[in-house]
Amino acid sequence: MNLDALFVNIMEARNFITAREMLVHDNWIFTTMNEMPRYQKPPLPTWLTAISAGIFGEESLYAYRLPAALASLFLMWIFYRIQLELKLHKSLAFLSSLILITSFYVFFAGREGQWDIFTHSFMAGSIFFLIRLLKKPDEDYKNAVYAGLFLGASLMSKGPVSVYALFLPFLISYAFTFRFKNLQLKWKSLLLMVVIGLLTGGWWTLLVHYYDPAEFTRIAEVESDRWFNYNVRPFYYYWSFFTQSGIWTIPALMGLGYWYLKPKISKPGAYKFFFLWVVCSVVLLSIIPEKKSRYLLPVLIPLATTTGFYAEYVIKNFKNKFKVLEKIPVYFNFVVLIIISLAIPVTLVVIAGTEILEMKWTFFIFSILMLGCALAFIYALIKKNMKLLFGLQVSLMIIIIAAGFPLLKLINPERNSPNVAHIKELSIKENLKVYDYKSMLPELVWHFGTSIPQVLEKTPAPTAKRFLLLVEESAFPEWKKDFPEYKTEALGVLDLNPVHQTGTNNRLIRNYYLLILQEP
Repeated sequence: MNLDALFVNIMEARNFITAREMLVHDNWIFTTMNEMPRYQKPPLPTWLTAISAGIFGEESLYAYRLPAALASLFLMWIFYRIQLELKLHKSLAFLSSLILITSFYVFFAGREGQWDIFTHSFMAGSIFFLIRLLKKPDEDYKNAVYAGLFLGASLMSKGPVSVYALFLPFLISYAFTFRFKNLQLKWKSLLLMVVIGLLTGGWWTLLVHYYDPAEFTRIAEVESDRWFNYNVRPFYYYWSFFTQSGIWTIPALMGLGYWYLKPKISKPGAYKFFFLWVVCSVVLLSIIPEKKSRYLLPVLIPLATTTGFYAEYVIKNFKNKFKVLEKIPVYFNFVVLIIISLAIPVTLVVIAGTEILEMKWTFFIFSILMLGCALAFIYALIKKNMKLLFGLQVSLMIIIIAAGFPLLKLINPERNSPNVAHIKELSIKENLKVYDYKSMLPELVWHFGTSIPQVLEKTPAPTAKRFLLLVEESAFPEWKKDFPEYKTEALGVLDLNPVHQTGTNNRLIRNYYLLILQEP
């Protein structure tokens, strides 16, 4: 629902351009972005995205985002099945799966065209079939094949990222909690899984490395260098990881109170397993110098179950067994949600201003629903109905998606004037080639609809007598020195920042000029 409401960010733009160029140029193996080689990531998610766009329309943003949304739904379902395999009760598995799909980064990863959701969803599938394999008393080739295929799909989505961030922590926590039993009887199945995973997940890398070794090596060196020298953060950067669960932040924190919660729940062994899985994942991610908040997505998967254990404990025991101190975080959580429910409509008015009147009925319905949600929270809190309260917590996200997301169109950068459509219209009307000076703005290329050549030191300069040049003037103030033979005419400023943040991010701003060759 409303998959096309969010405006496209830089990660999405890169991925969507690559998918679009697959369709336009039929380059399904040697992937490109802006018609330049792009081998940073394996192509499985790009294939799926290109196929979706080919079926539902190359200009449909919904079509480009649909595969990621389906991957997030698959993650929710397979995670539910993993919990059942580990003998958790259906109600707990269901609650934890709802927590997972409404956690902040999982939620947005499934609504944006980023590839993290694919690699971790496929790895969750591999983990599910591996658990089934491990629980069998003897060889199990069928589950080994499935586990290997999903492992390969994960590798073909983002390389070894999920192996390190999700699969390895799972193995460590499983070893400490349940032990690996009868491995000597399963080595053939496990070997089959690994071989299938490596073959299906590694062939593209080998093929591209063989046929385009220079470019592949250059990109690999840049990517590996980024792991250690780009976006470097201290070891403790991820310690607030539980906040990435969004509306579940307080229950997620309480669910990590291991010594507090373990004696109070029905499945302490399973709780220990998911708790260790969370801890191992955070520690392993913290070791890597490069850190970004979105890298915490795999942590949120086991975190959903530790949070589910806490929510289940609250639902069953709040009225009769809770002490005063135990009730404080529960009340605090729902009071915060009440404030959020009331504050979001007000915040929208502040951001959008009078433009909110363009969608007044959508805003009115959304405000009524948010007010109703807040009143329902208050009613359930007075009645101490914890099951209803946690249900309302999930419903809050559903209301935001269903009724609130359409209002994001009011801050879409396409509403700025001039916008990319104006640039394209001008280029077609005047028969002008468009160039970007020494930089590439993926969001601009995506909205432009075709590639935009870059003017770089190693590339030939434009030879046309008249052309349009886009310049990030804050980064290149002396750009005119490279065009001494041309007369420059300033035409305007293109701003791809959201409407309420225009002028804030220079990366998203391009001055555009008409350059005219002067006759000698």
